[in-house]
Amino acid sequence: MEPHIPTALDRQLTLDAQRWLTDAVARVGQDPAAVRTVFPAVGRHCGRGPLAAGWTVADAARARLVAALPLRGGALAEEVTDLHRYGDAAEQRAVLRSLALLDEADASFADLGLPLVRAALRGNDTDLIEAALGPYAARRLDHDGYRHAVLKCVFCGIPLDRIAGLDERADRELARMLADFAHERVAAGRDVPADIWPVVRAHPGTLEASGLPEETDSPVPERRDAAVRALAAFTATAPAGAA
Repeated sequence: MEPHIPTALDRQLTLDAQRWLTDAVARVGQDPAAVRTVFPAVGRHCGRGPLAAGWTVADAARARLVAALPLRGGALAEEVTDLHRYGDAAEQRAVLRSLALLDEADASFADLGLPLVRAALRGNDTDLIEAALGPYAARRLDHDGYRHAVLKCVFCGIPLDRIAGLDERADRELARMLADFAHERVAAGRDVPADIWPVVRAHPGTLEASGLPEETDSPVPERRDAAVRALAAFTATAPAGAA
């Protein structure tokens, strides 16, 4: 969770909502099973509107409840997994956004939240996919899993700047995968998401190896035009003053 989110939540909540959430946090701290009752009630008591950085008020309030659970390791993972399993989409999103908090607070939590991340990535709910690819996934997904998660976002139209850790984790293999994806799009006469080009450009030769540039000579007008547009967008990502 971004450091400013808790402060933003406190400013957004009404006095009644603050009292309710404070009481709910205390109840969860005394009895972990209480989270099963208060977690679904958050939206009704605290609100569901947008907060900051893609978070909603309900996301942040639910994250506070999850962080209050006096559990560790497998017991914590089991309780959080049940919240996810039996929750609606908004509750599932909040659980996914909370994984980084649990990981930071409890070293024994470690990889125990990855099944929830993978479940979100198997689906097509873009809100859940985006929530799953926060700081926890950036730390815990293996290289292949992270690469395929990025590709899933590209297929689903999720902007890559919403994926945590991309600057640190993007490697040549991911660049190759994105360049091949771009070639497939161009071969179908379709446009390519512009935000893949900085990753491809960071690894020279991957664009050329994909075969995309040759599509400018295609006898099929749609492919040729799509290739020209793609290469123009790639060129536009060059740093100022680059040749």
